[in-house]
Amino acid sequence: MLAGAQKYMRDHHADAQLYVYGQDYNKRAFATAASDMLMKEVDHNGGGENVQFGDSFLDDRFEEQNFDYFIANPPFGVDWKKQQKEIVRRHEKAPKESPWSAGLPRVNDGSLLFLQHMMSKFERVAPKELKFGSRAAIVFSGSPLFTGGAGSGESEIRRWIIERDMLEAIVALPEQMFYNTGIGTYIWLVTNRKAKERKGKIQLVDARDTWIPMRRSQGDKRRKIGEGRALEGDDRADEPDQIADIVRLYGGFEVNEKSKLFDNADFGYTRVTVERPLKLRYQMTVEDKARFLDAAPHLLDDIQAIDKAFGREPRLDWNTVWASIEKLLKKLGSRWKAPEEKLFRSVFTAKDAKGAPVKRGSGLEPDANLRDFENVPLKEDIDAYFKREVLPHVPDAWMDRAKDKVGYEINFNRHFYTLTPPRKLAEIDTDLKKAEDEILRLLREVTE
Repeated sequence: MLAGAQKYMRDHHADAQLYVYGQDYNKRAFATAASDMLMKEVDHNGGGENVQFGDSFLDDRFEEQNFDYFIANPPFGVDWKKQQKEIVRRHEKAPKESPWSAGLPRVNDGSLLFLQHMMSKFERVAPKELKFGSRAAIVFSGSPLFTGGAGSGESEIRRWIIERDMLEAIVALPEQMFYNTGIGTYIWLVTNRKAKERKGKIQLVDARDTWIPMRRSQGDKRRKIGEGRALEGDDRADEPDQIADIVRLYGGFEVNEKSKLFDNADFGYTRVTVERPLKLRYQMTVEDKARFLDAAPHLLDDIQAIDKAFGREPRLDWNTVWASIEKLLKKLGSRWKAPEEKLFRSVFTAKDAKGAPVKRGSGLEPDANLRDFENVPLKEDIDAYFKREVLPHVPDAWMDRAKDKVGYEINFNRHFYTLTPPRKLAEIDTDLKKAEDEILRLLREVTE
């Protein structure tokens, strides 16, 4: 990638000076890159140590250096247990404006760590000091787009990038583009120097159908993106210039079938906790009484008094029952501890939809088993959304806003989904009839 970038620069802007640097901890990849650099005379600014061997997370050979451009194709779904201790330490000590402070992805997929690593080396924007920020292009699988709910490490990383207006565009590539996997991939374009017209916006480009078949498969790679006319002396045939088509889609920054523009907030949501009241039925039975006394035999006299006062019939208002029990215990001069009260309720009550909601302080006690969550778009008024989408279906519900969490995800398919109208029933019936007739014909041939 580095050699290709420099060749492109030489072909299109011979006077520009592009110094390239890279690091890889895979020995074979490092050896290939180093020899490639030497053979292709890649420019470097220094003593020739522009390609380094080592783990970027544990042994960063370009520590404290900033760069103008970044390109990376990190491994998909690789765990980072080996680097976990150091990366967690880095996250915990990182200042708020460092990408390492945002969060950490789950340990079985470190893809987003590579993006955080690159962003930590972004040049700041200070034109008077001839510092013009940085741009990064990184190839990801679909996982970093949406893995992890609100509050998770992945969501917090996406939030950090988007709320700082650093995600410029995502380009969806065709499947079967890589040697060792056939899955769909995405190029993220991340920068801290968005053009004026792109500020506050994120562009999604759908290039999944932009490909040509390869004459010969290479592992899982069966497709490629056309590169245009063959260069002089190249024995390959001319191809459609699909790379230019994709670049034009991106550069046009317009809304069409293959390009969509969104506000940053379009990808954010608030995860709201929706509660419903706990409803209990009280009833004392012989079995439950024995079970309670096995755990608290010292309360035998109190339990006998409660049994005598309230009997064995079920009661649907736990609030009234417990208030009466407390009066009885006070009359008996008995003071229960909190664990004993908790044990009594757990033994002698059961959930009942017909019961009265259980009170707690000035409100109601929620039923943890009925707890639900709503993802409310950031642009929506949460109270209005709740009244419109929840209360008509669950009249006794309420929101616990203290548990709100903001999340970000990018559901690419949702924005480019095209509904295929279902076939008419008459057409389906005709095809079924044809299939049945064919089966009968074949059966007759066998029996004859």
